[in-house]
Amino acid sequence: MIRIVVVDDHPVFRLGMTALLRTMDDIDVVGEADSPESATIIDGTVDVVLMDLHLGSASGIALTRDLTTRYPNLRVLVITMLEDEDSIVAAVRAGARGYVLKGASPAEIERAIRTVANGDLILSARVAARALSTLSRAPSVPAVFPDLTDREREVLDLVARGLDNTSISRRLGLSPKTVRNNVSTVLAKLRLPDRSAAIVHAREYGLGR
Repeated sequence: MIRIVVVDDHPVFRLGMTALLRTMDDIDVVGEADSPESATIIDGTVDVVLMDLHLGSASGIALTRDLTTRYPNLRVLVITMLEDEDSIVAAVRAGARGYVLKGASPAEIERAIRTVANGDLILSARVAARALSTLSRAPSVPAVFPDLTDREREVLDLVARGLDNTSISRRLGLSPKTVRNNVSTVLAKLRLPDRSAAIVHAREYGLGR
């Protein structure tokens, strides 16, 4: 049996998904959650979590990272309306093993569940096309500013591209607070007065392209 928990803050979708899953052979829905707080029902006995990315004011990406860190054998399958590149990349970086859209058919959802439960990665066709497009044009970040950590340099690169903290947090799958802290640390280490100065300085060294 594949033991599943459905995490979604929309009760109609969550209940409908649960009812659908209970019609499938060898799939056992062992719980539902609508927030990180109620997701404490998830433990090491759960095989697959169906995860929405928007959980009210909380982030499904942050919850995915937390769960996959605590339970390395747990598989997270994202089921969402979001198909933008930032959400896709952030979810996979956070540890999701699958990403399908809420318009998927029951057969597609079942196939995705069985695929991730088997330890493989699956993206719906539209999602895969966007992910491949992003990867194919992703520039490498020059190895500059040796005083910065890899994460701080990555954040600085995105700041130099003109992204705000919210966009950076979605791109990297970090909380907005963590991004703010990274930006503050970068400014302190590089002795820069503000974000605008950081953008100019970073671009001078090849970041933000």
